[in-house]
Amino acid sequence: MSSIYDYSVYAPDGREISLAEYKGKVLVIVNTATGCGFTPQYEQLESMHEKYNAKGLEIIDIPCNQFGNQAPGSDAEIKSFCALHFNTQYEQMKKAEVNGPNELPLYTFLKSQKGFEGFDKDNKLTPLLEDMMSKADPDYAKKPDIKWNFTKFIVDRNGNVVARFEPTADMAEVEKCAVSLL
Repeated sequence: MSSIYDYSVYAPDGREISLAEYKGKVLVIVNTATGCGFTPQYEQLESMHEKYNAKGLEIIDIPCNQFGNQAPGSDAEIKSFCALHFNTQYEQMKKAEVNGPNELPLYTFLKSQKGFEGFDKDNKLTPLLEDMMSKADPDYAKKPDIKWNFTKFIVDRNGNVVARFEPTADMAEVEKCAVSLL
């Protein structure tokens, strides 16, 4: 497969959603978790959704429990948590894996388009993540795998993966990138 529109995600009820349904939209595809230090990013994601959805921005939220068991709840529990704490209005997808043999094929594609380029050096959590990653895998920086919760991919209106933002990236930069494509 060679286009983002060849892939699908799944709603919590198991319904398949083709990304072709989002043709002509700017996408922010993000793996999320409810119990992570980056969980407050839900607030900024919802803010982006509220400000720019009518202009063609879509948030594709894919909960994932692969990093520190930080999204252990059911899809319904995750949705309830996000609605209660962050008033999220955008649709959340079914919890899925983003690395390994059971990863969503979408993530195989995304990682092939934009690999890991490092954590934001200005974020106070970067040293902790770098230390944790290097202990688990000394070669982690050379691999395109998703490193942690809240990694964001930006897709333009033509389906091109134009940017990857690690969880340590400033959300203002994520928003600036997405808005520049609207």
